[in-house]
Amino acid sequence: KYCFFFLIDVVVSDCPCFQIVESGDTNHDGVLDFEEFTEYLRTNEKQLKLMFSSLDKNNDGEIDAAEIQLSLRSIGVNISVEDANRILLSMDKDGTRTIDWNEWRDYFLFNSLNNMEDVARYWKHSLILDIGEQLTVPDEFSEEEKKSGYVWRQLMAGAMAGSVSRTGTAPLDRLKVFRQVHGSTHFKGNVLSSFRYMVKEGGVQSLWRGNGINVLKIAPETAIKFTAYEQIKNVMRGGNETTNLRVHERFVAGSLAGAVAQTAIYPMEVLKTRLTLRKTGQYSGIADCAKQIIQREGVTAFYKGYIPNLLGIVPYAGIDLAVYETLKFAWLNRNRGLDPGVMVLVGCGAVSSTCGQLASYPLALIRTRMQAQATEKGAPKPSMLKLFHSIVTQEGVAGLYRGISPNLLKVIPAVSMSYVVYEYTRIVLGVDIEGRKRKKGKKKDG
Repeated sequence: KYCFFFLIDVVVSDCPCFQIVESGDTNHDGVLDFEEFTEYLRTNEKQLKLMFSSLDKNNDGEIDAAEIQLSLRSIGVNISVEDANRILLSMDKDGTRTIDWNEWRDYFLFNSLNNMEDVARYWKHSLILDIGEQLTVPDEFSEEEKKSGYVWRQLMAGAMAGSVSRTGTAPLDRLKVFRQVHGSTHFKGNVLSSFRYMVKEGGVQSLWRGNGINVLKIAPETAIKFTAYEQIKNVMRGGNETTNLRVHERFVAGSLAGAVAQTAIYPMEVLKTRLTLRKTGQYSGIADCAKQIIQREGVTAFYKGYIPNLLGIVPYAGIDLAVYETLKFAWLNRNRGLDPGVMVLVGCGAVSSTCGQLASYPLALIRTRMQAQATEKGAPKPSMLKLFHSIVTQEGVAGLYRGISPNLLKVIPAVSMSYVVYEYTRIVLGVDIEGRKRKKGKKKDG
């Protein structure tokens, strides 16, 4: 049944088949022949049978949502009933709301899983992709993953992926900021004419102004958000580690963690906006920009636009999470028994992020305009409401969405770059896409 043509003398390196080749290649020649593959299937099926039996607590030949939840809890992975049902739905081909042996075997046979920890990581499909906007809810990690250093390797992979994607889409990001601040004053044409204006003023390299600090703030923001998220979850659980948080509780914890992280790194956000908008020769670097802001406007200038930024977290995060969960659940309902796979989840994330941006964009625009305002010490500063009224009066409601087109244009390339870099970085760091530690495989020349 499972022995088809691609299995004769396959050469595989860093692809989803890598784990099968690594596990089944008994003579270590870098290829998997027919005999090795059939032996791999027999061995893997025995292992899967043992794991199925360990999950089937009442020995009725079927696994239900409660048994999934109980088994994962036993290895320190706490999930809600809703999450357990989603896992079950992804494997349940016949719609019985349970998983029998055949469904279990067909789902996992081509995945080299050795224990329940491997199964748990496979189910999680954890991704920390950066598209230049705030992440909604940080990933969930077991105690074992936290102690082993797996968490920080994964966060590092996410930070590196974010650095590449932000650098790759920096010209679009700079165009967005210019349109947000200047409205139609400088840019009356299309995207290309806007790029021509920026290149004429400062050369091609000017398209990447502000990207340096935009990349630098990824690491502290991610680390602070993750740490705050863990602490807030503990408070919400009342110190009881076995208590599971529901989706809306995770949303609240994630939003609060985002607020903490934004508060800590917000001066870097202001610097990023000023450096992005700077003219040729205005600042010599990040330190010079910070020095000039302090001298002319005072330390409080580093928190201009802080209130609309904070208010924007809730609609962005709420809609992002709601749309993501809805799309994922709809896919699982239409494709019973199939694993959504990484690209489906990335697609859901791109759509949900776009919806979140549309909802929170007016607040983001007002935040950017407030950040960009250079005022003398003691001079009156326009409030958020006054700025909102001014934009609507002078530019209409459409003025609240200035710069949204380049912002939406960068979503797909940013997600694509993040995914590719993230996957390969995890391999380099010793953690593959399911979270298992991996060794370098032999590769046959030719």
